[in-house]
Amino acid sequence: MAGRVITVAQQKGGSGKTTMAAHLGLGFREMGLKVALVDLDPQGSLGRWYMTRIEADPADCDRLEFSTSSAWGISLECRKLTAAHDVVVIDTPPKADSDLRPALRVADLVVVPVSVSHVDLWATEGVLDLAARERRETLLVMNRTRSGTRLGLDVAQAVQKIDAPLARHGLANRVGYAEAMGLGRGAQEVARGPARDEVSALTAEVAARLGLA
Repeated sequence: MAGRVITVAQQKGGSGKTTMAAHLGLGFREMGLKVALVDLDPQGSLGRWYMTRIEADPADCDRLEFSTSSAWGISLECRKLTAAHDVVVIDTPPKADSDLRPALRVADLVVVPVSVSHVDLWATEGVLDLAARERRETLLVMNRTRSGTRLGLDVAQAVQKIDAPLARHGLANRVGYAEAMGLGRGAQEVARGPARDEVSALTAEVAARLGLA
């Protein structure tokens, strides 16, 4: 069976797309799956993360391949990668509709990170509309959550009203995620606490939706 494609998309910058893409990729790798990461963002943050990782220890990139692509080339790139990998995770730029739609078109699932911000929540509507036009399945994932804050509660209540599936699991606002990314690692690799449990739970939920569990 051809590999499954996950596109991580959010039109607002700073929503944590790259962090989520990297951690999902590592989560699937820990499940024993062969994973390909694709960076469509010209900023190249996912590529920098991968290069930092491979320079530190090439063995840490076993079953974890990296590729870049343009928006127009993503269909061909995915055909090649899904032939040799169980999962392909695409990190997208926060750009115009024309740059995002090809990455949505190839997805089996569009993961939409929503940070604890009303601005992020508003931006989500555009991504969901584009995904609906392409008839792609979506999954909202709360990211950088802050428990015990009024803003966190307000956004959590507002996202429940959006007509789109919401993941039961998300990623909290932990310094460990940013620190691990700077080392070319995942938070679950450098800490054995809540971050590891969060990534494992979210990966398992996404895998179940894709029929990989």
